[in-house]
Amino acid sequence: MARPDKTAAVAEIAESFRESNGVVLTEYRGLTVKQLQELRRSLGQAASYAVAKNTLTKIAAKDAGVELADELLTGPTAIAFINGDVVEAAKGLRDFAKANTQLVIKGGFLDGKSLSADEINKLADLESREVLLAKLAGGMKANLSKAAALFQAPLSKTARTVAALQDKAQADPSVLAGGGAPAAEAATADEAPAAESGESTEG
Repeated sequence: MARPDKTAAVAEIAESFRESNGVVLTEYRGLTVKQLQELRRSLGQAASYAVAKNTLTKIAAKDAGVELADELLTGPTAIAFINGDVVEAAKGLRDFAKANTQLVIKGGFLDGKSLSADEINKLADLESREVLLAKLAGGMKANLSKAAALFQAPLSKTARTVAALQDKAQADPSVLAGGGAPAAEAATADEAPAAESGESTEG
């Protein structure tokens, strides 16, 4: 590859690092072109998937302020640049790797922190952002502005919210219970004094 082409490739990869919520590095040795196309389709809008040379990736990551461990840059490397739901992207990669053992998840980088392959697989075990936020919004007893703030949170911070909620739900299942009955009971309790007050006024 001529030097101008290398420079352009590094700039493109660096820009992908900057614009992504996170990245997952994989080894794709043995996968056919058709399988790579299937993987890209399975990721959908959650992530883009690109083959990249290790030397150029290392330079591009450094330019973008991302520190990648050397072991992530061994063997033929392809990178999933996550632009959507990080849990959905992790699920797509994990599920494809189960069906196509040639794909090896090596690790990644999310929200300023390096992730191991095990951590990415644990992320894939979580429920999607939409499902958890819907449960959280339904079960919250605080005011709706807090729920709205979570819906507006940057995607790059979603993994921490999801993981924290998962841990809390395991310790206290009532967190995701829905909160319908307590809310109804509270409303009934509030209405009773008002009704009584109305009756005394009329009297």
